[in-house]
Amino acid sequence: MISKWSVTVGRTAGRVRTPSAPVTYGVIAACCLLFVIGPASGLDPAYGPGDGLLAAQRAYFRRWGVVPAELFEGSPRAALTPATALFVHGSWVHLLGNMLFLYVFGALTEERMGRVQFTLFYLGCGYLALLGYAAANADSTQSLVGASGAISAVLGACLYLFPGARVTSLLPFLFFLPLRFPAWVVLPFWAALQWLAAGRAAQGPGVAYLAHLVGFSVGFGYAWVRFGRTTRVKAAPAPAPEGENQP
Repeated sequence: MISKWSVTVGRTAGRVRTPSAPVTYGVIAACCLLFVIGPASGLDPAYGPGDGLLAAQRAYFRRWGVVPAELFEGSPRAALTPATALFVHGSWVHLLGNMLFLYVFGALTEERMGRVQFTLFYLGCGYLALLGYAAANADSTQSLVGASGAISAVLGACLYLFPGARVTSLLPFLFFLPLRFPAWVVLPFWAALQWLAAGRAAQGPGVAYLAHLVGFSVGFGYAWVRFGRTTRVKAAPAPAPEGENQP
């Protein structure tokens, strides 16, 4: 997942405490473990160096990732790949970026939804996001991996459920000064960037901006339909440190 922010969620509904989110933390642990023991990390000497390692990585991504051209051929194995691909990542940057967003927004969303519902939400929306991308690139033979579609759905749901939650953002064009904005400002801005990037993206998988957009839309729509207008939570800003004005 590509983004320009390092994000944290502050006080919500007047409370300061760590959300109970075993599913979120379990997904993070599983993704990290699978990456470390897989060929993409480059840590296992069994995969060899150089061309041998690259061949092992390509075979690994093709086996567990989504190959759009194969997905719609009716193969049961291929039909499972939009789920397995959610736990596979292509590089350390890819993994750490996704896990940061899941850690920040997933715990809050899981606590609101509950463990079982959040698990089904995460897997279902992630599957639909990758399926939507594959349908738009049905002739592609490149592998698509990563949890970005599912995490984008979490962002969409979090936007609906916690529109007033404060997000600390690091903006490169402002010399990485940390600024705090409500979620209803930051997350739509992120979605707009994905839309612009998707319009400029070359055909075939690279960064799956379209999967981000599909996931975000499905996640927001699910929260809207499932929880209705009466369950949205407004976040009160945490007290500013001494010498700092309230945002």
